[in-house]
Amino acid sequence: MCDRTLRAYGGGPRIPAMSYVSLTPTRGEVPRDTLVRWLNEYLNVGAFKDPSLNGLQIEGTGTVRRVAVAVDSSLKTIQHAADSGADLLITHHGLFWGDPLALSGPHRERVRTALMADLNLYVSHIPLDAHPVVGNNAMIAQALTLQNTEPFGEWAGGKIGIAGELPFEQSLQDFADRVQKLTGEICLVHGGGRSPTVRRLGVLSGSGAGSIAEAAAMGLDTLLTGEPEHKHFHDAFEYGVNVIYAGHYETEVFGVRALAARLEDEFGLAWQFLHHPTGL
Repeated sequence: MCDRTLRAYGGGPRIPAMSYVSLTPTRGEVPRDTLVRWLNEYLNVGAFKDPSLNGLQIEGTGTVRRVAVAVDSSLKTIQHAADSGADLLITHHGLFWGDPLALSGPHRERVRTALMADLNLYVSHIPLDAHPVVGNNAMIAQALTLQNTEPFGEWAGGKIGIAGELPFEQSLQDFADRVQKLTGEICLVHGGGRSPTVRRLGVLSGSGAGSIAEAAAMGLDTLLTGEPEHKHFHDAFEYGVNVIYAGHYETEVFGVRALAARLEDEFGLAWQFLHHPTGL
């Protein structure tokens, strides 16, 4: 079985790009360095071996009154943040991934746009996937009411995903429909499991197809992740694991929004989610 469900749902957390998630007026202002220190500590950015340069990637204004969050640091996203009056843009995917990049072409334009707007860019990649409270996987597991959770999804010697049990067994199709309602996107379903039902689930946002074997070893019947990879296509059927691909982008909108809501609670900062989906 390899089924791409043809129904799309509009009831999930699909937030228009220009709408504010929080309309709370700014109750004050926070020094940038104070906010960056808090983020570094809260997200435990030094605990993960990560190709991303986590933390403050571009330094802008010294005072933060308004925050924008997004999944990607594209030129469109950076310009959108600047146009919206944000002082700080927080993204999951940043501009620097371990290798030195010349400031030319599109990379130059992204950096230049942020600098011209005096916009701070803060990035949290693996730390935001793995965070136990506001992480992508924690938020998905919470939305799906997973119980008896445990670490799952090995990354550089650690675990960044979550495995657990649904409160009741569901058919694979019903569960895929539920995921589609959560994300608002069509899911790709590979029914490789030995049973066409879902009860024990692994959640690994983004590029988690490489964890099919780990899911099988843990006795999970289903893996929920973001995007498929051809080299792992046969794994689902040979290891006997159902896999639901819900989109790399759509499985990674949860963390930045939850982090922004945490900043509002902690500092009273108004925030905006910039929705620029990739369809991948």
